[in-house]
Amino acid sequence: MAELDTRPVNPALNRPLSPHLGIYRPMLTMMMSITHRITGAALYAGTLLLAWWLLAAATDAKSFETAAWFMASPIGRLILFGFTWALFHHLLGGLRHFVWDMGRGMDHPEREYLAQGTMIGGIVLTILVWIAAYMAR
Repeated sequence: MAELDTRPVNPALNRPLSPHLGIYRPMLTMMMSITHRITGAALYAGTLLLAWWLLAAATDAKSFETAAWFMASPIGRLILFGFTWALFHHLLGGLRHFVWDMGRGMDHPEREYLAQGTMIGGIVLTILVWIAAYMAR
């Protein structure tokens, strides 16, 4: 007669794993989706910075001088550069999703081209805006 298996049964071990980053191989479209969410959150912080600058401009000269000094400092310019990149990256990511919502660009090569366009386009547009701003100074 066979012996009974008396080991404890863990039903969680028999269930399928929920998809997460440890299971999927990272792909460019997945990384662009994550970056899109991060840039969306960064735009909130950048908007607070913009609101601070506008309030300082509306308050008095001393407040505006403080805000302008911070924006012109190396850390302020780095933050503004990052804000500009986040704005363009998020914009292009939104356009990529709009194209997908129209049912286009979902197949393999187009999907990758759109993700690459989002990544490269955000960087190029940011650099062009900063070059134009420095030339206009």
